[in-house]
Amino acid sequence: MDIQQKQEKIIREFQILGDWQERYKYIIKLGQKLEPLDEKHKVDENLVRGCQSQVWLIAGLEDGKVVFRADSDAAITKGLVALLVRFYSNEDPDTIILTKPEFIQKIGMQEHLSPTRSNGLLSMVKQMKIYAMAYKSKLQQQN
Repeated sequence: MDIQQKQEKIIREFQILGDWQERYKYIIKLGQKLEPLDEKHKVDENLVRGCQSQVWLIAGLEDGKVVFRADSDAAITKGLVALLVRFYSNEDPDTIILTKPEFIQKIGMQEHLSPTRSNGLLSMVKQMKIYAMAYKSKLQQQN
């Protein structure tokens, strides 16, 4: 499944859900399914700056693809980062750098998040793109 197909799948999932009460429950459920990070990764250097809640994000490179892992101390925030991990993980660095998470606007998420959560979501996307740029640079140096 390419990243555009992932985007469309997320949009469909949210369209099936009725109101935002149901959508929030779904986001929280996504967070509950996220594999928790080991405590050794819950350190300052892995914190996403700009998030009101604590969000830890780490990345690795496997077969030229970036793989993200994340955790948060807040239920909705954990669900949001789980959605982004699902969206951007296992993609090559260029795809991550060039692809905007359009599903955020298409499902109306930004209008239903508080300004601080919305800023936090943008900070998570930004941090994922920074990791992708770092891995792109690393891959270019290897070639």
